[in-house]
Amino acid sequence: MARPKRNLLATAQATSSPPASLDDNHAIACVRKAEGKNLYLVELPKRPDPLLVEMPARFRSQIWVKPGGYVLIDTAAFLDRDNKLDGEIVNIVREEKEWRKQSYWPPEFAKKSTYPEDSDDEESTVGKMPPTDDSDAQG
Repeated sequence: MARPKRNLLATAQATSSPPASLDDNHAIACVRKAEGKNLYLVELPKRPDPLLVEMPARFRSQIWVKPGGYVLIDTAAFLDRDNKLDGEIVNIVREEKEWRKQSYWPPEFAKKSTYPEDSDDEESTVGKMPPTDDSDAQG
């Protein structure tokens, strides 16, 4: 039997807005890879080694996370258990623009331009005619 639609709408509403502040054991992480059944390999901004986190049951089969997406994780969720999990996903960043405006958003996850930066020594050729070969015109 399928879950009621009200559960899906409640989960979507809960993940649509960022919290006002983060707890000490919460961090924003970038999803690198799906490792299997509800397990994700995530990367923290100031930590070179990735973490393995679990997606709780309330998000499973309701909200999907793609590689390169962002999640809010709780690193203290599994401290009392002896296993390979490093944390649990607390929230999924869906409205990234709203989350980026928050003061706790890591500067390492700043949005990168899709176009390379223009250098000063090169001149833009947008809207200009292609160069002509003067030797052909004189010859």
